[in-house]
Amino acid sequence: MEISSRNVVEGPSRAPHRAMYKAMGLTDDDIGRPFIGVSHTGNEATPCNIHLGRLALKAKAGVQDAGGTPREFSTIAVSDGIAMGHEGMKSSLVSREIIADSIELMIRAHQYDGLVGIAGCDKSLPGSMMAMARLNIPSVFVYGGTIMPGIYEGKQVTIQDVYEAVGAYEAGQLTIEALKNLENVACPNAGSCGGMYTANTMASISEAIGIALPGSASPPAEDPRREKIVYESGKAVLNLLENGIRPQDILTYEAFENAIAVTNAIGGSTNAVLHLLALSREIGVKLTLDDFERVRKKTPHIADMRPGGYYVMLDLDKIGGIPLLMKSLQKKGLLNENAITATGKTLKQNLDSIPISFDANQKVLKSIESPIHEIGTLTILRGSLAPDGAVVKVAGVYSKQFRGKARVFDREEDAFDAISKRKIIENDVVIIRYEGPKGGPGMREMLGVTAALVGQKLGEKVALITDGRFSGATRGLMIGHVSPEAAVGGNIALVKDEDEIKIDLEKNSVDLMVSESELAQRRKEWKPRKPNYERGVLAKYASLVTSASEGAITKPLF
Repeated sequence: MEISSRNVVEGPSRAPHRAMYKAMGLTDDDIGRPFIGVSHTGNEATPCNIHLGRLALKAKAGVQDAGGTPREFSTIAVSDGIAMGHEGMKSSLVSREIIADSIELMIRAHQYDGLVGIAGCDKSLPGSMMAMARLNIPSVFVYGGTIMPGIYEGKQVTIQDVYEAVGAYEAGQLTIEALKNLENVACPNAGSCGGMYTANTMASISEAIGIALPGSASPPAEDPRREKIVYESGKAVLNLLENGIRPQDILTYEAFENAIAVTNAIGGSTNAVLHLLALSREIGVKLTLDDFERVRKKTPHIADMRPGGYYVMLDLDKIGGIPLLMKSLQKKGLLNENAITATGKTLKQNLDSIPISFDANQKVLKSIESPIHEIGTLTILRGSLAPDGAVVKVAGVYSKQFRGKARVFDREEDAFDAISKRKIIENDVVIIRYEGPKGGPGMREMLGVTAALVGQKLGEKVALITDGRFSGATRGLMIGHVSPEAAVGGNIALVKDEDEIKIDLEKNSVDLMVSESELAQRRKEWKPRKPNYERGVLAKYASLVTSASEGAITKPLF
């Protein structure tokens, strides 16, 4: 096995380096072992991440007991829930790149031999996995775990309910006292948002794609099993190192197909499309939007999960978690069983070793023979409004066709203001543009906007289209990731108030019903806008970021 850390600590010339390690309490025996980085995104910004430092201690113990020397470090992490609805959300997607970059720098600088990456809130999961792909050293990803649902008036609630309650309050359908009471109980402890939102979707993907241990996605953050999972993940890295198994052996094209299948079966977040595209480009796998459609069309939707359904991650965990869902897909031959995983074994070997079976009495997972939808829920749309693609999650969407008049806004705040003042009415198509990867920059999520529409009972009566993104907690006819984006002159920049928009979910199309000659004239008149930021990290990001259809990754200019 290749031990890169020997370049740092062996030989007389490395005496200063060893002296630095001994200052931190390491012995010659410790220095003689493989060095394993234990990264985590723990901070006090969000309940998703507040406990990760404690989990890192267990991962370090696993590394130590397996014969390695753990070296803990942390990265930044943005709270999507707290950044939502204001300028702060522009930093969210940018943080994915910074997390990946910072992990890469720490590993390269210190020549660690392997990596355990622990993450909680939305962008920290793909950010950590992207670093693993980029570095290609033996690595295991570990999720920090889901939050427990709150209980309000005898029902399970999540942060989604609070956002939608704001819309109900503004519509006069909820009192301020009721809103406050809900706020007080919706998030009872540590952990990531409880429905099949982005964090739980990406955690499910980490199992499906093989970079995390089987059964690691669903146990709650405060469950004692979570500590055992991070401990075993620490041990697993040494097994991968000993057997020479790297991310390039795990993150294959077939593994990405498995991830797409699981995402559709669980009714996962639209952000999964963006993050899987980004991850594929870090490892050199040629994944496209067409692959998402191809896999979706043969994968049934079987998990009745929020936001489009009823249940939360805790409920899925109680019946067997992602392994049970994958066994259902395996039964129909919908998974690539020979994909290598973080255990060093194949997906089939992992699933065969887990003694769980489908219980017809539970209601969280439908049988593969009687699914919620015959095909998956993450739909790629194309058309004159989105020539390079757009994404919509159809779980919980009942109207397959929609026509309406455009109401155009050039920033999220203006749209939210109009919604709050009840200026959006039935059959409107809300267009929010210049919020894409370059235009925002940062491709803001818009849960405040979408939840306000749902709270006003407009979720099925209007459509929303943006070159920005949506939270995993979004539901309704909400189309995001429109490419090309407005900032680079995409057709979404040419839409005017009262233009007719046609959406057809059966034909996978989203079209601007304006003649080619009129669009050509508008294109001549269009001029690029001045960047929103001219210095600092957001300006750097805007100058380097690619289209959402490419995963909104950053590319060097040379």
